[in-house]
Amino acid sequence: MQMRKRGDKSVLEFKKEMERNGVTIDDISKSLDVHRNTVSNKINGVTAFSIEEGIKIRNTFFDYADFQYLFKKTA
Repeated sequence: MQMRKRGDKSVLEFKKEMERNGVTIDDISKSLDVHRNTVSNKINGVTAFSIEEGIKIRNTFFDYADFQYLFKKTA
């Protein structure tokens, strides 16, 4: 996943899925065993999720969804 430029309004699809399913940043951070700020930075494009983190998020919270869909950026 590439870093976004300041002012970039794109959103990862999985952020939308989080909202739809009531999954919180705290839920993701506990699953990944990282600080909630780390997850927030990754969701907001400051840093990137690793492949392993992406797989764990998908398998834990969104097993019904395609991996590429979850991590696709949309405007």
